Amino acid sequence: MKIAISGKGGVGKSTIAAILSLELAARGERVLALDADPDANLASALGMPDELQRSIKTIQNQVELIEERTGAKVGVFGQMFDLDPKVDDVADKYATHYRGVDLLVLGAETVGGSGCACPENAFIKALVDNLVMERNQTLVMDMEAGVEHLGRATAQSVDLMLVVVEPGKRSLDCARHIRKMAADIGLRNLKYVGSKVDGPQGVEFLAREFEEDLICCLPYSDAVRRADRDGVSPYDAMDDAFKQQVELLMDAICSK
Repeated sequence: MKIAISGKGGVGKSTIAAILSLELAARGERVLALDADPDANLASALGMPDELQRSIKTIQNQVELIEERTGAKVGVFGQMFDLDPKVDDVADKYATHYRGVDLLVLGAETVGGSGCACPENAFIKALVDNLVMERNQTLVMDMEAGVEHLGRATAQSVDLMLVVVEPGKRSLDCARHIRKMAADIGLRNLKYVGSKVDGPQGVEFLAREFEEDLICCLPYSDAVRRADRDGVSPYDAMDDAFKQQVELLMDAICSK
């Protein structure tokens, strides 16, 4: 199962990615969580202790590795470099393990971020392609607000893209934009997850737009908000109402 999670910044992508990753791991899945958001905070959402977070090896910072595999110098333009570098060992060597989840962090300057034709982006693109299309492990990708990390072939190999949306105009506009971009590259299996939904009016607002493609609506939760403040995973702070909606989400995922 390969799951991509996108949406406007701040809607709760990392919270949902962490909850899914930990719940899938608790159910016995081999889970690789990929933090592909430039504002990388999936480690924190997983509840990783600070000391373990400091040990994370961000892929974008592995200059020697990128140069070795692509045959070109990082930061030097006008070079020829390998567009298909060896990447099948990267997750095993650079992922950080915690609570049954392997976390791999791409870093701030990624394919969608800089857009350059450079060794770094060639390496990251090859890595994402490999993780989605070839690696035999459940993959949960915490993405930026778009589909820039996914080429056409990669997108068609993603089992499900979850677009996280709040009941508000800016979040809705972003979700519509993501839907269009996803369609442009052939990623058809999109579903929507309401986040920070405060009451029936918020549910109705999202249901009018997404209808049967709206899987669930996670309620606004003071406990989840405090978990982020206290460095605790939201997975450990869910109340019954929140858990009920997560169960709907898990049912939809496991039925794929």
